[in-house]
Amino acid sequence: METTALSINKRISQVLGSSTLAITAKAKELKAQGKDVVNFAGGEPDFDTPDTIKEAAIQAITAGQTKYTPSVGTPQLREEIVRKFKEENGLHYKASQVVVGCGAKHSIFNLIQVLCDEGDEVLIPTPYWVSYPEMVKIAGATPKFVETTAATEFKLNPDLLNAAVTDKTRLLILASPSNPTGMVYSKEELEALAEICVRNKIWVISDEIYEKLIYDIPEYTSIASLNEDIYQLTFTVNGVSKAYSMTGWRIGYAAGNAEIMEYVKKLQDHSTSNPCSISQAAALQALREPKEKVDAMRDIFQARRDLITSLFDSIPEVSYIKPQGAFYVFCDFSKLGSSFDVAKRIIEEVNVAIIPGEGFGAPGYMRLSYATSNERIEEGVKRIAEWIKNNS
Repeated sequence: METTALSINKRISQVLGSSTLAITAKAKELKAQGKDVVNFAGGEPDFDTPDTIKEAAIQAITAGQTKYTPSVGTPQLREEIVRKFKEENGLHYKASQVVVGCGAKHSIFNLIQVLCDEGDEVLIPTPYWVSYPEMVKIAGATPKFVETTAATEFKLNPDLLNAAVTDKTRLLILASPSNPTGMVYSKEELEALAEICVRNKIWVISDEIYEKLIYDIPEYTSIASLNEDIYQLTFTVNGVSKAYSMTGWRIGYAAGNAEIMEYVKKLQDHSTSNPCSISQAAALQALREPKEKVDAMRDIFQARRDLITSLFDSIPEVSYIKPQGAFYVFCDFSKLGSSFDVAKRIIEEVNVAIIPGEGFGAPGYMRLSYATSNERIEEGVKRIAEWIKNNS
């Protein structure tokens, strides 16, 4: 019997698979086979969700909060997000400007679909989170990569941004702290970028999901808080996944221009409808958690960052820029060959999972997550060092 050629939507056919999810799946497969795998691939905290948050979810179930909510999120959660933005970020939104989504990824996806169309260019600094360009493709727009390097600390600067702007530029996606580099923009750096965006009337999606996990930096700045002009152009995205170790609960949120957020609401009405009602109750409790709980987890991550970077200091073939936030170290493995091939060999030969930089727009680099114990960090880097020694 002849097989009929599949006819796939043109936009979807151009979307690439996630390299992070692929490596993570390979690590789980090897572990299921009984292999002693050190997993540096994960993009989630290794801590459990706090018991107080779990209890809030249990109480919601017991109270029968198992029905549809408004598709944009419960009024209580949206008001709590308004409070969080005001008190923690100096951002003044109304609840009508907030849409709760099924994770920050979902919130970013919705915004890109609403803001962008065919012929539009979306500026994405490299290295970038793997999903940004694929979301842009799905919208029919064109991802335009703005290359940053170790010399610019993997951060966008005014010269790079000015050079990239054209009359087709519609949107800039800015992540601080960054996944995969862990770099954080200072207030002064954001002010310089904001001036260009305002002058050229460029929308900005500010991905702030790792906001609470910053190190050696006294104060975090949201770009929308700088002045009224950039506030009107910016959509601030955040969520509970990273700060409260709630990745599986799938709650994120976005806030911005009220008219645009109404279109985001309409899109969500006809796609997912509301995020999980029980997860929303848990997120409400998460945003009310004492600051000290988050700080305690952040301090552990900072100690792990210092540990993993100190271990790489003894491997001359590998270099890095010390991350200022999140829980990743982005290492230059270019002296060892193709990062895709190296990552493949390392997981197969010494059972250590790391993510090659190709998926982040940075060939030659590797992303390693230090969201694991000190013992596993030491064991994993030891195996990598031995592999390099045997293959150099």
